[in-house]
Amino acid sequence: MKKILLLGSGELGKEFTIAAQRLGQHVIACDSYAQAPAMQVADECEIFSMLDGEALDRAVQKHHPDIIVPEIEAIRTERLYDYEASGIQVTPSARAVNFTMNRKAIRDLAAKELGLKTAKYYYATSFEELQSHAAEIGFPCVVKPLMSSSGKGQSLVRTADELAQAWKYAMEGSRGDIAEVIIEEFIHFDSEITLLTVTQKDGPTLFCPPIGHVQKGGDYRESFQPAAISPDHLKEAQRMAAAVTEALTGAGLWGVEFFLSHKDGVYFSELSPRPHDTGMVTLAGTQNFNEFELHLRAALGLPIPCIKELRIGASAVILSPIAKDSAPCYTGIEKTCEEDADIRIFGKPTTRVNRRMGVVVCNGPLEGDLDALRDKAKRLAGYVTVS
Repeated sequence: MKKILLLGSGELGKEFTIAAQRLGQHVIACDSYAQAPAMQVADECEIFSMLDGEALDRAVQKHHPDIIVPEIEAIRTERLYDYEASGIQVTPSARAVNFTMNRKAIRDLAAKELGLKTAKYYYATSFEELQSHAAEIGFPCVVKPLMSSSGKGQSLVRTADELAQAWKYAMEGSRGDIAEVIIEEFIHFDSEITLLTVTQKDGPTLFCPPIGHVQKGGDYRESFQPAAISPDHLKEAQRMAAAVTEALTGAGLWGVEFFLSHKDGVYFSELSPRPHDTGMVTLAGTQNFNEFELHLRAALGLPIPCIKELRIGASAVILSPIAKDSAPCYTGIEKTCEEDADIRIFGKPTTRVNRRMGVVVCNGPLEGDLDALRDKAKRLAGYVTVS
């Protein structure tokens, strides 16, 4: 049995914890608030801000974990190098987490060191720099905080008049203490995918069937697997994903995002060194291991011989229309009880407007109609009301 310190205890951490306990592991779930989803199923829990380096040190010293698994961006990531040097395994690696939690580090690695195709981009540490670089890139452009998640702080800026609001929103949505943004060229893409990539300690890099997704405000609303992609584009995306994960080192599952353009090919977009929100579609039984089981098995060093595609799948999120400081109520769950469908309520103790509170997942035979399955997932999710 390994003792796993989970840094971040949201819905992704909850599913990871369930996977870990099914293999007999001991999980200490950490987050900045009580009764976070993963805490409800973990063996132990700790409540503190992971941006507090000393508090993070105390948790490590108290529990003496074998493995540290980061699930969120808001972590004092430089501390992970010290833990790794002391013999604690960081999943996938301290280097991976340190680079990918900051858009500047990962974008420069991908574009400048590895030569991967990305959107044109600049950085800005002031509103004046933002104005200057946006004028160079042209409109529309995309403005994002260097450190954020789930689309927080991200804006599509269509004119110079919208820059002030974009800067303000980016600062409000930034995680950590970095007051800097990235300004990106807007890619006129035909679709976007997440390529879940598994790196192993003593085995080949594996790829899950590509996942298509729809975002609103930079946050995932639905995902489906497998996404339609040409063989050449899939091969190029796999090459890019393998290159960047190899450079970052370590064993685990990565969510690698790409833009696909019939005209211009494949663009590297972003990377997460952990299970990805769009990958919750794998909870529908689309493959032999879901993304959380793959992350765990890679972290434990268990061999993963292959990833088998079993079914098509679709997911649609359940959002809160309200802000409430007490436990929410859910109605309409009985309407989701259809064949080949399932619902996961995350168990978040409070709500805010548009907070992701659950997900509906559906599956069908490999030769089935994926568009119809997507419609089914969205219809079922629409029955559920958060009140």
